[in-house]
Amino acid sequence: MSPHLVAGRGAAASGGLDGRVGQVTDVARDLDALTARRAALRDRFLRDPAERGPSTGRGVHHLALICSDPQRTIAFYQDVLGFPLVELFENRDYEGSTHFFHDIGNGNLLAFFDFPGLGLSPVPEGIGGVQHVAISVTPEAFEANKARLAAAGVEYLGPDRGIEESVYFKDPDGIQVELIRQPLFEMPESAPAEG
Repeated sequence: MSPHLVAGRGAAASGGLDGRVGQVTDVARDLDALTARRAALRDRFLRDPAERGPSTGRGVHHLALICSDPQRTIAFYQDVLGFPLVELFENRDYEGSTHFFHDIGNGNLLAFFDFPGLGLSPVPEGIGGVQHVAISVTPEAFEANKARLAAAGVEYLGPDRGIEESVYFKDPDGIQVELIRQPLFEMPESAPAEG
């Protein structure tokens, strides 16, 4: 859940990570209709686990994001978050671009490209964009990561600010990352109970 898009709940009500809460609260929304829409979607598409069948996927091989500075990004994800760099090579689709991969556990990779010379600028949160990347960590790694984030001067929203099982923060290029101390395929303890 996005802490800065949930108006009136916990730390998000005070302005979230980037102060955009007001944009959400200014939009006219029929919350009863939206609740009914979620219920209809759940009733139509959410199957009982016994009826669901297995996924045809094996997991996320890698999620590829864009960065402005490979060295800064590598240092952040490897040294601050503890996700080792496991591969780095030239991007086959754009000469001079670097494509590199961090191990985020469980056989999953978080990858980045840079696109030197294209003059790309930061993008706002929007339809089709990445709202955040949630990465499961052990409770021990969760506490160690909080300490490293604080030592690196990275601001975050987290357990000490109303969100019990997660910390949310921005990477050097503004990508929102969530570290969650829930095991994989378990929903957060604080997820609202609907239906």
